[in-house]
Amino acid sequence: MHSTPENHGRTSRPAAGRGGHRAKSRTRRIVIGGGALAAAAAATVAVTAASASQNSGSRAARADHAVFVQDNELGGNTVHVFARGDDGTLSASGTYATGGKGGDQVDAPTDSLASQGSLVYDDASGTLLAVNAGSGTVTSFRVEGRQLKDRRVVSSGGKFPASIAVHGRIAYVMNAGGQGSIRGFEITGEGLRPLPGSYRSLGLDNKGIPLFSSSPGQVSFTPDGRNLVVTTKSANTVEVFPMKGNGLPAVDAPVVNKSAGGVPFAITFDATGKRMLVAEAAKSTVTTYKVRGNGTLKVLQKPLPNGQEVLCWLERAGDHFYGGNTGNSTVTGYRTDRHGRLSLTNDVGIATPPSAKSQGVIDLAVTKDERFVYAQNAASGTVDGFRVKADGSLIKVTTATEGLSAFGESGMEGIVAV
Repeated sequence: MHSTPENHGRTSRPAAGRGGHRAKSRTRRIVIGGGALAAAAAATVAVTAASASQNSGSRAARADHAVFVQDNELGGNTVHVFARGDDGTLSASGTYATGGKGGDQVDAPTDSLASQGSLVYDDASGTLLAVNAGSGTVTSFRVEGRQLKDRRVVSSGGKFPASIAVHGRIAYVMNAGGQGSIRGFEITGEGLRPLPGSYRSLGLDNKGIPLFSSSPGQVSFTPDGRNLVVTTKSANTVEVFPMKGNGLPAVDAPVVNKSAGGVPFAITFDATGKRMLVAEAAKSTVTTYKVRGNGTLKVLQKPLPNGQEVLCWLERAGDHFYGGNTGNSTVTGYRTDRHGRLSLTNDVGIATPPSAKSQGVIDLAVTKDERFVYAQNAASGTVDGFRVKADGSLIKVTTATEGLSAFGESGMEGIVAV
């Protein structure tokens, strides 16, 4: 169905209604003027520019120096906006309801959505996209600076949407529940428009609310847009949909590749776009692949362990990469040499020491200028900000706490930095 506009605005976080499917006793583990002539000429130019902008569908406003954090509340999902200072520090700037409900996968230890890419910003259209796993919908906002406007909500086309990928004007949503699926949308000035013929099943065997370990981890486009990649955890596969130029999958079922490492989760790419890195949770490893045009994968570098516990999230900052290890609440730093070979930035695999306010590290985000990295800490309900040093180490510059939920019957997941 087509998206529909809804009344919305800043909102206080809904009262906690965190009853869930999980036993509460379960132990849990630990984002100038001039004269009249000059004025008339300026007015004419302004009107012409505005008209051209409207006709092209472009938006002058974009996100600016902000960090967006999805709180994923079961009773009503919200996105918290933080203003980002030039030094990387954060200050609360507003909270916006998505018009949908958050979700909580069965037995998820600290990461309720068990995915990467649940909150995504598209700079070309100035659009922020958020999953509402509990209601099977996706929300789009038009971003102006640090304000979210023109909220629109559409069906995700499946159960428990958990990840979003964008390339050009096309967005694909990964649904983690049931058989699992992907579904495509066109990004328009009126929100997301379903792309006919884009739905594909992943052939999984999950409940409507999946077990966190059996749900798919992420959907991601290759940088050239020619392939769409999905990781599946317990199936231990990296599945590829070769894509047509019209934004539709070229195959009815994905090309299934056995993962080189155990429990593939997050996907990212190096600066050239030619090498795909996949984080693997089982032994906290990263494997480097080449994605071939036919959807098959070639291992370029075997799984590299980082010595930490439960690596799930992975993001790039220049020639450095940072991984979130939720098992022991650390962030690992990696670097690539001129040949693309990956290595740790130090012997111990920790880019920055953890702190008492940094428990349950999950999702990560990197600013567009690649100067700062932000990490969600699910167990402590905080977001840490770090400055990236030349050697790849991280220096903490901020910890945000305002309004963020610590992990309980569900928890925040999804973070974007611009």
